[in-house]
Amino acid sequence: MNTFVTETEKPTRFRLPSFGVQVLTGLVLGVVLGLVARSMGADGVDAATGEVDPNWLTETLSTIGGTFVTLLRAVVPPLVFLAIVASIANLRDVTGAARLAWKTLAWFATTALIAVSIGIVLGLVLRPGDHTSVTADAASAPGTTGSWLDFLTGLVPANVLGLEGYDNGDGTVGMSFNVLQILVVAIAIGIATLKVGEAADPFLSFVRSALAVVQKVLWWIILLAPIATVGLLGNAVASYGWDALGSLGMFTVAIYAGLFLVLLGVYPALLRLNGLSVKQFFSGAWPAISLAFVSRSSVGTMPVTESVTERNLGVPRAYASFAVPLGATTKMDGCASIYPAISAIFVAQFFGLDLSITDYVLIAFVSVIGSAATAGVTGATVMLTLTLSTLGLPLEGVGLLLAIDPILDMGRTAVNVTGQALVPTLVAKREGILDQAAYDAPRGRGAWREDAETTARPTTAATAA
Repeated sequence: MNTFVTETEKPTRFRLPSFGVQVLTGLVLGVVLGLVARSMGADGVDAATGEVDPNWLTETLSTIGGTFVTLLRAVVPPLVFLAIVASIANLRDVTGAARLAWKTLAWFATTALIAVSIGIVLGLVLRPGDHTSVTADAASAPGTTGSWLDFLTGLVPANVLGLEGYDNGDGTVGMSFNVLQILVVAIAIGIATLKVGEAADPFLSFVRSALAVVQKVLWWIILLAPIATVGLLGNAVASYGWDALGSLGMFTVAIYAGLFLVLLGVYPALLRLNGLSVKQFFSGAWPAISLAFVSRSSVGTMPVTESVTERNLGVPRAYASFAVPLGATTKMDGCASIYPAISAIFVAQFFGLDLSITDYVLIAFVSVIGSAATAGVTGATVMLTLTLSTLGLPLEGVGLLLAIDPILDMGRTAVNVTGQALVPTLVAKREGILDQAAYDAPRGRGAWREDAETTARPTTAATAA
């Protein structure tokens, strides 16, 4: 007797929701757990240091989110170095490589100029410095400031790995990396491999193999992003100064209004002007945008930004691996354009100081040119101090805004990363090297298309042209 299984009797295999749905679920769950943790209050105050001891839930959320960001940052140095060396080596087959670089920088400057102009207009119209209940007692100079010298000295690598040591204050020494210095070292070695010629082929083979291994490790890390989202956003809700929003309400409104105008107005307009679908761009870049929002780190998000720019948005690998790391250090429409513009106007209004036309021109100049001066330095505070010092405004004004900086930083970083994916996409489209089929392809269930699909794609701009 023959037996068979009917269609209705086939066992069903459980499938996880798409990556985007997983991240959205993580965002919602993070907010809920953050509110629960905040309602639980602190466990007490450390008698020795006077610091507040977080409760177990806040500590757990912080550990989950912090571990993920640490993993991402650990991948950044080898990824940047290997990707840039490999991409420069690929440029031997690319016509117009110098033109691509200059057009990328030109688009960085153009979008930064638009963003800072929006920030200046909002600062003048909403006048956040005149509508605040924060007192002058909150004014204090920051411990870290930015200067034009930082940019020049930051170009010189302290060592071949771009590593920097710092004192943790407890007798231990921590290590950090300077992305700008890694860029300089990688560009120099990449150019050297071009000059050496065939003798460098074994080295290039090693670099490409190592890059493939690092990218596979990166993929494993990214699969943890939905869980990390719960910890990152939950800790933000539980720990940061939401209560300070009342005294700086108009300032917060001005910042987020500027961010939304750029994110949902300027960027879509640029996409449409270049014949690109707005929906496809944001659905493709969503993994990087969402991670940037919760992690508050453009550099930490950079591996994801590079991956979605190449795989979802169709930018050739040789170009994306150069443009995205460069953008992660110098392309910051949120932190280096909108935020310092509105903040500088806020400080001037708060202290009753008048700004001239020349001052507004200086704000635009610093935003377009000076963002590179903050490369390798954490936080938009450095960019703000650079703007204030250039205008001659009191640096003590920075202290007025620090209470809500984490809340603002989430939106700023999301806009930064969106711009870092947007510019390579626009340049690739205008140069005729964008993989339009990849850009228009239906989004899969993962963060991006599977590796097997991309390996068959051209990896250099030359083959895509």
